[in-house]
Amino acid sequence: MSGKITTHVSEEKKAVVKELASLMHSKTVMVASIKGLPSAQFQEIKKKLRGKATVRVIKKSLMDFALEHSGNKELELLVPYVEADFAILFSDRDAFELSGILASEKSPAKAKAGQIAPFDIEVKAGGTDLLPGPDISALSAVGLQPKVEAGKIAIMKDKVLVKTGQEISSEVASILAKLNIVPFKIGLEPVAAFTGGQVYADIKIDKEKFLEDLAEMYGRSLPFAVSVNYVSTETLSLILGKAVAHEGVIRRIVTGEPEPVAVAAVEEAAEEEKKEEAVESTVGLASLFG
Repeated sequence: MSGKITTHVSEEKKAVVKELASLMHSKTVMVASIKGLPSAQFQEIKKKLRGKATVRVIKKSLMDFALEHSGNKELELLVPYVEADFAILFSDRDAFELSGILASEKSPAKAKAGQIAPFDIEVKAGGTDLLPGPDISALSAVGLQPKVEAGKIAIMKDKVLVKTGQEISSEVASILAKLNIVPFKIGLEPVAAFTGGQVYADIKIDKEKFLEDLAEMYGRSLPFAVSVNYVSTETLSLILGKAVAHEGVIRRIVTGEPEPVAVAAVEEAAEEEKKEEAVESTVGLASLFG
């Protein structure tokens, strides 16, 4: 009798590992969190990802085994990122492109008690659909200033109910729901990915934040470009307007002429045109990113 212990592996597990071994040859292997994601929304996201990525939810032990026996040392580096409530995505697309797709497939979600706010959650002043009654006390209890106007409750002053990093209480979650404030978006959250021969841990893409940053940078760069006379399609008219204004100032200094109203008007018009250019270009940039 042999003292060797044999471990029985079911045919089902063998089939899963075999499939994973095949999928490991994909351009991108991504670990994504599905924590807090309802099953219905998860299934909907899977449908939308057809043709773009293969999504699998399997036991951690099997995923670890598949990664450790993939024959690829870089792929093995994903093992520490495989934790509870995860899905594995296999795709022939770049990991960052796939991350952008996942960012676009998120759904609005209400705040829940116990969640940690990733940003300030603010209630703006204005009217609500709430009728006068117990809700007045509930609103006051979380720090809001309610007042009855035209038969409905109105909020008199902006108020940050939860600051970044704070836990959302059941009272605040209830008030946000009553006010139809849906502050979150849920979906597959990229954790780490193997792509291009190496593993990347910071692969989340926030399109809204990116567009905000891009618009801010553009707003700063346009006046700077005009100030250093950098000629482009966006700056040419503004630079010419500035040149006209400067020419008038120099002429008055040389000739001693009084300042005409027209020069001030040109300067004002140039400034207004600069503002309009910034707004139009920002809107144009936003449309490019959907």
